Amino acid sequence: MSVVEQMLDTRPGDRGFGVEEKLRACIEACGECAQVCTLCADACLGERAVADLVTCVRADLDCADVCEVTQRVLSRRTEGDDTLVRVLVKACAEACRMCGEECERHAAQHEHCWVCAEACRRCESACRELLAAL
Repeated sequence: MSVVEQMLDTRPGDRGFGVEEKLRACIEACGECAQVCTLCADACLGERAVADLVTCVRADLDCADVCEVTQRVLSRRTEGDDTLVRVLVKACAEACRMCGEECERHAAQHEHCWVCAEACRRCESACRELLAAL
């Protein structure tokens, strides 16, 4: 059992979601993706042809920021209106899709971009599954 799962199981009150597994998966995927995107951006900056990776670095950093915010908001789900949650999770899925596509363009030359693209795909999928359940 993950720490996120333990925390979700121990929260007081009516969570009102009915989709705890998808929520947990999305929180964890967002955290992983944020970290991986940050690491990928840093690795890109260390490459010799860094000028060719400027768009990738920007996509990595944007995706990391959106994932971190999404993770934090999803972690505060004791009560509240799901309108903002839906908009934010949809934006996160889109940021992950865009970053994943950009990283895939460089994956053949840079393994860190391949790893990042995979993390983005997992997070995009987790976001879309949560959206479908909301």
